[in-house]
Amino acid sequence: MFTSVLMIEKPLTSEDVEFVTTLHGEEGSSFIVLMQPRGDQADVLLRAIDDVAIGDLKDAVREGEEPEGAEAKAPAQRALEHSLAALRAAGCEAVGHLVEDHPLDKLKSVVDEADADEVIVLTEPHYVEEFFHRDWASRARHKVGVPVLKLFAHSE
Repeated sequence: MFTSVLMIEKPLTSEDVEFVTTLHGEEGSSFIVLMQPRGDQADVLLRAIDDVAIGDLKDAVREGEEPEGAEAKAPAQRALEHSLAALRAAGCEAVGHLVEDHPLDKLKSVVDEADADEVIVLTEPHYVEEFFHRDWASRARHKVGVPVLKLFAHSE
């Protein structure tokens, strides 16, 4: 069984599930999903710049309207539960956690505890963070000791 730690920012779409569950062919897959409530991230300006860079001005204007703190946890929990159910429906083992503090520390401990084979960071493009190598995947490569694969999430 191939064990992947899957870091996500939003619920998995059916395309995302198909993509990550078929990465290793017929070999069985197990996922540990880490979901960070988006409102807890202190990068509203960076997300707005990313939205402008891809021409999505409506989202850039709405970036400051997202819930923060405790208000962000309920939607994140629902997104996590939806994603776990979708992975299980695809025939995979899946457990998950909300990440509340220090996502890379949590990632490292989960990789070590589960003896994971890889990390998959499934994210939307973050051009500013990627340019400066401050995105999750770039930072994780220096911390976890297993291969880190960065994939772009699909949109509904």
